[in-house]
Amino acid sequence: MADGKNLVGVDIGASSIKVVQLKESRKKLSVIRYGYAELPPQTIIDGHVMNAGVVTEALLKIFSDNKIATKDVAIGVYGQSVIVRKITVPMMTPEELDEQINWEAEQHIPFDIKLMSIDYEVLKKRPEAGQMDLLLVAAKKDEINDYASILREAKLRPIVVDINAFTVQNIFEQQVGLPPDGTIALLNVGAAVSTLNIVSRGVSAFTREITNAGGSITEEIRKQCNVSYEQAEAYKCGGGPTQIVPQEVHQIIQQACAGLAGEIQRSIDFFLATSGESEISKIHICGGSAYLAPLAKAIEKRARVPVELFDPLTNILADAKSTNEPELRARASQLVVALGLSLRCDKEKRQWSA
Repeated sequence: MADGKNLVGVDIGASSIKVVQLKESRKKLSVIRYGYAELPPQTIIDGHVMNAGVVTEALLKIFSDNKIATKDVAIGVYGQSVIVRKITVPMMTPEELDEQINWEAEQHIPFDIKLMSIDYEVLKKRPEAGQMDLLLVAAKKDEINDYASILREAKLRPIVVDINAFTVQNIFEQQVGLPPDGTIALLNVGAAVSTLNIVSRGVSAFTREITNAGGSITEEIRKQCNVSYEQAEAYKCGGGPTQIVPQEVHQIIQQACAGLAGEIQRSIDFFLATSGESEISKIHICGGSAYLAPLAKAIEKRARVPVELFDPLTNILADAKSTNEPELRARASQLVVALGLSLRCDKEKRQWSA
């Protein structure tokens, strides 16, 4: 855990908003407040907020209804406006790197550098070669400012901006730990985007966003069964206690999961072919659509790598007085980004300002 007070994690996803507040006591983490709100279709498209008023109202309601008094928040961003690159630069001091990073970033980012917020982390120093490896992260300032404006409209104070792929790594490292040797993959299957983060020897080595995700599966059910999007989503989730799911839905889900598994396998094959790594030992899957049994099976079959569901709440307590624990645990996989964000603190050394 970093210095300072934990921020409230706010995950504004394509289909819903998830908010989590953690507290650390006696070396144990517990969820003391959390909230969830569905968003109407098309509110968020590829990480862009299309209807700011709806998002603001939802945030105000979540914080009010769940009595979340802390207003300092960490927010996650994703989509085409976010770029992550592993780059190699000459060895230099931290002061020199701060001065030089924009020039280095210009060589790797296909946008006007003046329009981007830049951050980096030193992954490895190789003095014998006179080089160092960096993880370079860039996001469009307009996107960050749009989210920051919405948060301020909801009477919140954005303190930290993180990348969704890394928030999953944050909570996984805290809960499970990252293997010091070997390579694993963290796969977050959301509504609009599936985010793959391959972690090698404890650091992120490759990230990719795949636009095939939970919403794509719902859309296939909608088209092939000729039903509304809401009905298709209900079918995907099992229909509930009162609905019978048509037999063909199971086949549609299997086919859609096989398609997503194929894209994940191609991304893994690309990483293995370009990185020099020989294998990935395990894929840990999370996100709102991770519960679909055919998905884990399809990924395991196509990628030829063991797949395991990651529950981000396994070792985290739930405050019985202020949370509905059964509901919280039922939503665990959906809360993974918000939980990763809620590990961020208000006195960290490196953070984007929003």
